[in-house]
Amino acid sequence: MKDKERLVDLAIIGGTGSDITLDNVEKIKIYTPYGSTSAAISIGDFKGKKVAYIPRHGIDHSIPPNKINFRANIWALKKIGTKFIISPSAVGSLNKTHSKGKFILIDQYIDRTKKRAETFYEGGQLCHIGQADPYCEYLNKLFFETGKDLEFDIQNGGVYICIEGPRFSTRAESKMFRQWGGDVVGMTNYPEVVLSAEKEICYCCIAMVTDLDVWAGECSECGIVEFAQRCEKCGGTVNKLSVNVPEVLETMVKSAENLKKLLELTIQKIDIKRDCLCHHSLTDALL
Repeated sequence: MKDKERLVDLAIIGGTGSDITLDNVEKIKIYTPYGSTSAAISIGDFKGKKVAYIPRHGIDHSIPPNKINFRANIWALKKIGTKFIISPSAVGSLNKTHSKGKFILIDQYIDRTKKRAETFYEGGQLCHIGQADPYCEYLNKLFFETGKDLEFDIQNGGVYICIEGPRFSTRAESKMFRQWGGDVVGMTNYPEVVLSAEKEICYCCIAMVTDLDVWAGECSECGIVEFAQRCEKCGGTVNKLSVNVPEVLETMVKSAENLKKLLELTIQKIDIKRDCLCHHSLTDALL
């Protein structure tokens, strides 16, 4: 890219219900070795910072999670100079303490995807990227502190189970994910996070709880419990809870204003000149 003014340090990859509005917008098309990005990249002003924005599922939300061209999106953002990626993502809760509307700053993932291209290094030079701590601690801390100041229900740290999609989980799968220690379940965080690491970009996932997935049931006496024929606590009847698209969208609409506040206040604090450990993730990773 020859136009220096188009270089942008900070990018947002918007998920379901997390579109943002930029001022003085310019849309650019980046051609990548991996095909087309989800949409043209919008570059504009967001509360005093120049920000790039990609709608992960496309402009009309027509790209299912298992068909997103993650490599093209991340490659294109690196091409325009991105050093920090913020990824708001709608997720289901795997713990009754994570209620609808809660924000969780993810610090670990478990990959349950099956068919996704997950590396830029497919031959010739090999890369064994470290993923012990995949997410940017600096960004997580900034968003957490802002969220607490705003008195939001927010948690710093959590395990994201990433499934292939586009279907939702079975009850058996949902219960298994809880046993694994998962906090939330979603469909888009992987391989976005590992591809960002291969491009030495800081990556932060703001998981927004939209539902309780399908492990949960509701007991008239005990409230939310793990679904079973009878409540393990009182022996009463447990009603099934399920997840559907209208529920997710309804919760996202309610959370959108809080997400906007969280982004507006935190983005102003990000030191785009900061040299983060994430910017050196390829050190000792290449063969």
